[in-house]
Amino acid sequence: MNQLTLLIFIPLLFGLIISLLPSTMRNSFKYITLVATLVQLGLSICLYLNFKTGAGFAGVANESQFQFVQKLPWINLNLGNMGRMQMDYFVGVDGISIMLLLMSSLVMVIAALASWEIKSNLKGFFILFLILDMAVMGVFCSLDFFLFYIFYELMLLPLYFLIGMWGGVRREYAAIKFFLYTLFGSVFMLLVMIGLYLSVSDPSTGTHTFNMVYMMNPANYGANSIFSIVNHYTLLGIPARTLGFIVLFVAFAIKVPVVPLHTWLPDAHVEAPTPVSIILAAILLKIGGYGIIRICVSIFPEVATHGAFWLGLLGVISIIYGALNALAQRDLKKVIAYSSVSQMGFVLLGIASQTPEGLSGATFQMVSHGFLSTMLFFLVGVVYNRVHDRDVYNFRGLGSLMPKYTLFVMIAFFASLGLPGFSAFIAEAFSLAGAFKSPTVNGLLPYWLSVAGAAGILLSACYFLWTLQRMFFGSVSLKGGDVWKVALTDLNAREIITLVPLSLVVLILGIMPSLVFDKVNDSVLAVVQLLHLTK
Repeated sequence: MNQLTLLIFIPLLFGLIISLLPSTMRNSFKYITLVATLVQLGLSICLYLNFKTGAGFAGVANESQFQFVQKLPWINLNLGNMGRMQMDYFVGVDGISIMLLLMSSLVMVIAALASWEIKSNLKGFFILFLILDMAVMGVFCSLDFFLFYIFYELMLLPLYFLIGMWGGVRREYAAIKFFLYTLFGSVFMLLVMIGLYLSVSDPSTGTHTFNMVYMMNPANYGANSIFSIVNHYTLLGIPARTLGFIVLFVAFAIKVPVVPLHTWLPDAHVEAPTPVSIILAAILLKIGGYGIIRICVSIFPEVATHGAFWLGLLGVISIIYGALNALAQRDLKKVIAYSSVSQMGFVLLGIASQTPEGLSGATFQMVSHGFLSTMLFFLVGVVYNRVHDRDVYNFRGLGSLMPKYTLFVMIAFFASLGLPGFSAFIAEAFSLAGAFKSPTVNGLLPYWLSVAGAAGILLSACYFLWTLQRMFFGSVSLKGGDVWKVALTDLNAREIITLVPLSLVVLILGIMPSLVFDKVNDSVLAVVQLLHLTK
């Protein structure tokens, strides 16, 4: 069986096993889920180690350059005189997707370990968890737009129930808000997907296709099709290709999330249980950034070039706005949630620069933030599970009560604010380098956008250091008094085993960024070349 197919559907197999086991074996469900994620992580590491690099393996717009490919006819419908309608099960990876697959696999292991705190309806929780795991892997592997859309939508239902059934006090509100926001973008994405299908033909058979790689080649568009580059078709007075880009961008920007489409995120994070918060921040947000690169920029490169300034501006607004909001929060989960909005702004700024440095930095930031946000939300969950409180002002002097916990918090905070030697420093440095280079190389972004983006790093230092000072230093002062002092025990063995690998990863990537750059470089150059061909 193809390695990617195995990677995608392993969670479904283990989910089926859990569904068949009696509820009396509920204590085994968490171990079965952990085994599923560990097997998946092992497969991802094997794929990473066997991934070939070089110009001949760039992928992006060249189907023959993708690796671990499986392409099988899936839906084949005879339309009579109108030809045939075919959809393929088409999966494969390039440098960008292989790194996000590896990151997601490790994050799912951490989320599975964090799920051991769940006490109610374990069978339902872990089945939904594994369905979500399958959908996430499918999104990063899909090269057929229809298949991509199915996996993309499949994520929505498990997340809705995981938040709505196992979340906090306002879980129903948060789940419905998340569902409606995401569905809004997805419905209009479906319309653009159908328009692309009717516009693009398979060069070998002449039939319409959902193949995303074919959609990146202008030669595959019919001269009179709605999204043809030469036809200049308009809808509502807007060029069809521009409108298609905007619709797809909004759908993915909701996931990133880009300001002002971010308001679902704080509510979802605050109400979601710890493992779901980890998945939301570490993986779901990256699917938004991945979709912008894989679909928006690669299928509509000329629109991305013309709108680069606005993409960069939205990125900078997200960086500054997210950081300022993080400074104003008292709920520790909201501090981390708004910091995610700010950190993901660097992804958009790097993409907007359309330089190799900027796109490499954007990809590195997605990988780095995936690990760091996992660590941060897990650490928040540690305190919340002990005293069921997250208010920053209700804690002081935790450093003397929980020294091991404080050590990992300091690693996570300093790594997240971009301290040299950690992964976030490399990611932000390359994103900003690309943005600074853009005015002289392609003239797409003004210098002031780069300067404003750099100010976001200073603001991130402010909210992380303020939180560290307020909660962990000074004499012990807790709202819950002696009861909290007893409850706030230091990290146990499971929590240390969870946090040590994450700490090592963000440190190793900060010292050896080539572990990521060597894999993504060829694909990044292919995206840049695709963008330059439209000028």
